[in-house]
Order: sequence, then structure tokens, then C-alpha cells
Amino acid sequence: MKIRMKPLAVTLVVSMAVLFGGWFLYQNVAIQSPVEQIAKDVSHVSQAKANITSDKIQLSIQVQPDANIRQVVERIQQESKSALSNKKLEIVVTNPSSQALDDWWSKALFPVAQAMENKQYTEIPKALEQASASMNQDQFKANAEMDEHNVYISLTDGTASKYIILPRQGQSVGVWPNENA
Repeated sequence: MKIRMKPLAVTLVVSMAVLFGGWFLYQNVAIQSPVEQIAKDVSHVSQAKANITSDKIQLSIQVQPDANIRQVVERIQQESKSALSNKKLEIVVTNPSSQALDDWWSKALFPVAQAMENKQYTEIPKALEQASASMNQDQFKANAEMDEHNVYISLTDGTASKYIILPRQGQSVGVWPNENA
């Protein structure tokens, strides 16, 4: 029996196109589009873009400056549970910041990180206030909230805003890559 190469190659190409096309269509229609639409339907969300990997969905959102980021994240997580298909949802806020807000956050970063590491969450608003006072800026406003999973920090200077979502359960950091935690 002689195998003809041309029909075999055509069959292989058509089969791969159907399989990968179906997988791509499933990712777009069944997961990515519904998650993006759910996020866009939440009030104060102006843009949403999902990026799907094998184990998680990273959802990049832009929100309006007066948004309560904790409520936005909570609502997106609640409403997108059915579309996640056992994947972890990671939400990243990509609002454009300003140099002044970035400087403010860099001044507050170490005290906030220390409060997170020591699980002294009540120190976070104090650290934000101290950073604002050290920059002599009265128009800076900060808000810190938390739930059982994250700490949400909102910074605004009246024109731009910066939103930071910090997980309460951080990753263990080791010296060696093969170190067991």
C-alpha cells in the first residue's frame, strides 16, 4: 500500500486548521468576549481587554477617576464566575497616571509594603497621608480599602488617577529558585 503524500498533507492541514480554529473561536467567543463585556457593563469602567493564558485570564481595565475600585473588582469577579471556566481572574487597572502621582506612590511604597508584609493594614492610610504631607500637595487624595483577598489603593490629584491592587496573600520570596516554601 502506497501512501499518497499530497492527500495526506491536505488532510493534516485541514484537520489542524479545524482544531486550532475551533480552539481559537472557543477562547474568543466563550471566554474572552463575555469577560470583556461583563467588565464594560460595570459602571465606571471605560475600557476592558482580556488576555487569556493556560491558567489565568488577565483583565486590563480603565476606570473613571471617581470609581470605587474595590466595588468594581468585586462586581467583575462576581459576574464573570460562569465565564472563567476554572481559570484565575487577575484584574489590572491601567489608568494613565501623572508624574506627580507616580512620585507620590514611590514615596509611599516602602511604608505600604512594610504594612502589607507585617499585616498591619491600618498603617496604609497613615503612610499615604504622610507621603502627601511630605510633598506639600493639598490636592492629592488617597483612599485605601480592603476585602478578604486584596488591598485597594486609589490615588488622585484632581486630573489623573492611579489605582493599585495589592494581594493580601503575597508570593513567598526565596533566595534560591529551588527553595521550598
